[in-house]
Amino acid sequence: MEMIMGGKGSPPPQKKKSNLFVRLMAFLATAALILGAVALVAYRDKLNIDALKRWYTYRNLERSESGQAEFYVDGGFSGLYANLDGDLICCSAGSGVRLYSDSGVLYATCAANLEEPMLDVSGKYAAVYDAGGRELFLYAQREEVFSLSLPAEQPLISAGVNQHGWLAVVTQESGYKGAVTVYNGSHQAVMKVRLSSRFVLDAAVSPDTRSLAVLTVGLSGGSFDCQVYFYRLDRVDRGGEDNQPDWSCSLENNTVLDLRWDGSGIWALGESALCVVSPDGTLTGSYSYDGSYLKAFSLEGEDSAALLLGRYRAGSSAQLLTVGRDGEVRGSLEFQEQVLSISAAGRYVAVLTAGRVDIYDRTLESYASLENVHAARRVIMRTDGTALLLGAGTVWLFIP
Repeated sequence: MEMIMGGKGSPPPQKKKSNLFVRLMAFLATAALILGAVALVAYRDKLNIDALKRWYTYRNLERSESGQAEFYVDGGFSGLYANLDGDLICCSAGSGVRLYSDSGVLYATCAANLEEPMLDVSGKYAAVYDAGGRELFLYAQREEVFSLSLPAEQPLISAGVNQHGWLAVVTQESGYKGAVTVYNGSHQAVMKVRLSSRFVLDAAVSPDTRSLAVLTVGLSGGSFDCQVYFYRLDRVDRGGEDNQPDWSCSLENNTVLDLRWDGSGIWALGESALCVVSPDGTLTGSYSYDGSYLKAFSLEGEDSAALLLGRYRAGSSAQLLTVGRDGEVRGSLEFQEQVLSISAAGRYVAVLTAGRVDIYDRTLESYASLENVHAARRVIMRTDGTALLLGAGTVWLFIP
């Protein structure tokens, strides 16, 4: 009988020989991918990856002879302008609120009567409100998604929105020196703070929506000072109202002009110093202007702030600094000509002077520049490396 399996006369099974070359190439390809990923993270400020993204994003955008896209806006140059998720949002006392695409398409308009319009933008949300008035409007996805009309006896002092659409609205109330109402992403009021011992200037909800920072001013030990109060929003025993902070941090007599909360902490920009405070009330970094005057600033940079300082209030001589969250200077540039506008966004800083705009990285190394922009009076930097140049009724999109 013939044995089909296991017979002595059947040859041993052949072992498949491994292909050493294929294994070597696979190893080299894997190593190259890992090294490439590490290089992208370590040298992303120096690599021109954003140029490829810009080419793809704006490849079909119609441009003028200068190579820049341009469009017209109502209301001229007056008012406030900001980048909102790639679009341009404007608000002014005469024209209300308008939202344009980067090619000039008007997406939304609101003919609100804003006597003192203010604008706050975070991520895909923008809050427009009338300081000293009663009206507030929240924009997202190219439309108005929420509005607030307060009683006449509760005028608005300030308002801020975070990247998830949570609002911190500061108002005046009878019998108190200030009140803060927190609205969640569904636009429901979830917490209210009323203070009778200190005035409330501003407030911000944390990026993770777990905490509230309230900027207050008053007397401490017989001296004037600013303090940041912190309230946890996730405490189940809050109830509807709470006046006792979980933590606080003193900024001494440094009058705060602007407040922003990002992943680095709370950036409190004052008349004499920039301070960065952690959510537990610890002062993690500060930079003193050392007697110089603050001429312009931008807090929208990634882990950094841009400050334009001058030894004198008047005159064109100035120094541009980028300061990190630890209070250390990352970059410095001297200017002997009039700086019309500065703007930071992401990893970039834009500087507009007479007839020229320059874009730098966070260390103030040159990234791109454009000549012959004499009609521009303001610049708005965007996170993808492009910049909006604003003139009298005209907006240009500078695409490096």
